Order: sequence, then C-alpha cells, then structure tokens
Amino acid sequence: MDDRVTDVAAAIEAAVESLVSVLDAARLAHSPAVPPAQLRVLMIVSSNRHTNMSRLAEALDVVPSSASRLCDRLEATGLLRRVPDPRDRREVRLMITQSARRLLDQLRDRRREALADVLDRMTPAARHDLLRALQSFAAVADAQDEDNEQGLRTA
Repeated sequence: MDDRVTDVAAAIEAAVESLVSVLDAARLAHSPAVPPAQLRVLMIVSSNRHTNMSRLAEALDVVPSSASRLCDRLEATGLLRRVPDPRDRREVRLMITQSARRLLDQLRDRRREALADVLDRMTPAARHDLLRALQSFAAVADAQDEDNEQGLRTA
C-alpha cells in the first residue's frame, strides 16, 4: 500500500471520528437518553420485522442472555414488545412500539439536522465532491462485502 493511500485512510479515519462526534452529540441531546446498546437493538428490530432473540443476539454479536437483558430493559420502558411469532408459536418475535418508532424518527431527524449544520458550512463544490466520494466508497465497499459473502458461501 503506498503512502498516499495510507494518508487518505488516516484522513478518512479522522473524518469518521468527527462524524461520530456530530452524531453522538445529536443522540445525547435527546431526553430521556437511551443508552447506545439499547438504541442499536431498536434500530436492528425496526429494520427487520422478523427479528427474534437469536437473530438479535447474532446481530449484536452477544450471547442470547445478554440480548434478552437488553430487551427486558427496553420492554420495561415501553419501547419494545415480545410477541408470539405467527409462523412458529415456539418463537418470540421482537417488535418496537410506537414510542420507539417516534424516538428513532426524532433521533434520525436530529442527526440529519446536525449533519446539515456541518454541511451548510461547506462550499457547494465541497459538498458535491464529498457526496461523489462517499457514493464511490460505498459502491466499492458493498462490492467487497458481496465478494466476501460469495467466498463464504462457496467455501
């Protein structure tokens, strides 16, 4: 790997740290604050309506008992429900509540506002260049993920 690519990687790492800082500030501005691990559970469950405890534990890369404890806390605060899976009554499906949906929508809006505040301070040309670079990066990263998944399936 040449030095220029290493320099770009270091610059991206620094930019990601700034991005995480902006997003964290938007998250922390919410009251009441929901811990990051619980927010992650809500985001996972909201993006897949067929999430059960084992799928959640796998997505979080934790043991099922840890995932269950996170769900216990979310259920106690009214943000998550456990319901019997209509396809298999032995399974429990996780579902977010309307309160959780509102919380995630508010968080998304606050994050976008925080990002817009930063982007607004950039020149239009810099925003355009950033967008093109991010799209290019995502396309290559997605292709690499597909190649890696393909390799796992054929192995």
